[in-house]
Amino acid sequence: MATDQGTNQSVEKAASVLGAFLDGRALRVSDVAKHAGLGQSTASRLLATLESLQFVERDAVSTLYRLGPALLTLAGVAINQHPVHREARQGSSLFYLCNFEGRLAPKSFTLMGQRNPLHATGIGKCLLLALDPAQRRELIPDLHGYTPRTICDHDDLDAALAEVAHRGYATEVEELALGRSCVAAPILDQSGRIVAALSISGPLSALGLADGDPELASTVIEVADSISVGLGYLGPRHAPVQY
Repeated sequence: MATDQGTNQSVEKAASVLGAFLDGRALRVSDVAKHAGLGQSTASRLLATLESLQFVERDAVSTLYRLGPALLTLAGVAINQHPVHREARQGSSLFYLCNFEGRLAPKSFTLMGQRNPLHATGIGKCLLLALDPAQRRELIPDLHGYTPRTICDHDDLDAALAEVAHRGYATEVEELALGRSCVAAPILDQSGRIVAALSISGPLSALGLADGDPELASTVIEVADSISVGLGYLGPRHAPVQY
């Protein structure tokens, strides 16, 4: 029921249905109805409507419901508008939002919440594509060297980023730490702006990036593209044809 005068009961009921999924589990109609305090037929109708709008989706085999891709688009916009997230993107370093360790990782690297330099990492290079050369020089006047392989000259960085833009992914081979490497790809939002990036990183010997690894790069690009689509990106926008 609406709790305040002027609120819409249908919207409140739909919100309570979506709230049933906050613990991350896929649910039956009866589970949703119980959590939202609704009759099962009402919950079923609301789920059908939300499914048509892609706010929820139903597994064809189990028939269980889970949150849908339309929420990713809204969440991406909300995150990018949030002042805390905007603050995290400021400055001359990148900010790790999450990190997953592979089962073959030699040791645990806890990167969530940590920062690293933009010019000496694969993710950082992807993020720098959002800036023009003048903006990059203003943001990072001095390119600090971390190893003998770190790019410390802006003209060299411009050339490296041009190559990243051309092939769609960035690599970092012992530029931040000796013996470590990564391959990264940018993530775009619905407007086509670069808002994040993801990478696969590990020991240089394991990734084999010194000699190039197009298969690994393709995997990173594919995953980054799928996230971009989830955020609403539909491909390059072209100006309408004038007649």
